[in-house]
Amino acid sequence: MADCIFCKLANHEIEPDVVYENDLVCAFRDAAPVAPVHVLCVPKAHVSGVNDLDVADTALLSALFEAAQTVVQKLGIAEEGYRLVINSGERGGQSVGHLHLHVLGGRDMQWPPG
Repeated sequence: MADCIFCKLANHEIEPDVVYENDLVCAFRDAAPVAPVHVLCVPKAHVSGVNDLDVADTALLSALFEAAQTVVQKLGIAEEGYRLVINSGERGGQSVGHLHLHVLGGRDMQWPPG
């Protein structure tokens, strides 16, 4: 999608602060972090959100979670704990219409989150 900010970031049309990258996913630091560690794992191909996924997207979902595992190891929060979040739709808190997984850590997480 030509006007999608996450497509531009994931494909380096706009240079993100990359933490990890593979053929399917780019993981970069969030520009407005809500935790000391706040990284977004974003598919390079445009997928609007969770509701647009189907069984053919198994490799993409696997790549998102592989990226998250790598990020938490690389940033040293794997053992202390972290939160993974995927928001879906406006009422679910999704502010950008491109599927993305938040990796949050570096502080105590509260429950319920909101």
